[in-house]
Amino acid sequence: MAVLLFAGIPVQDHTAALAWYERLLGTPPTYVPSDTEAVWELAENRSFAVEHLPGHAGHARHTVFLGGPRDLDSFVERAIAAGVAPVRRETYGNGVRKVTFRDPDGNEIGFGAPPE
Repeated sequence: MAVLLFAGIPVQDHTAALAWYERLLGTPPTYVPSDTEAVWELAENRSFAVEHLPGHAGHARHTVFLGGPRDLDSFVERAIAAGVAPVRRETYGNGVRKVTFRDPDGNEIGFGAPPE
């Protein structure tokens, strides 16, 4: 069975959100289907959209797992250098690490990695 993912992140200020996610991810959207939606493809058939939906903004919570601890460290360092600081860093009992960011609307997007 193939697994595909398309997650949505509702935002109030679409322009501010686009700028923030571009800094966080280090790249502009993969495609922009409309004036109110922008899509980043994180991996083949695994994407998320930032969409102007003011009544729902601030309620998304997503976690994206990266390949390993070094990938997570590099990602976080690059995001900080681009002006996007994490709001929380966690290490679970099994060694899995998670770093959480919060966009201007309060949506949370975490990035995790398995232990070495």
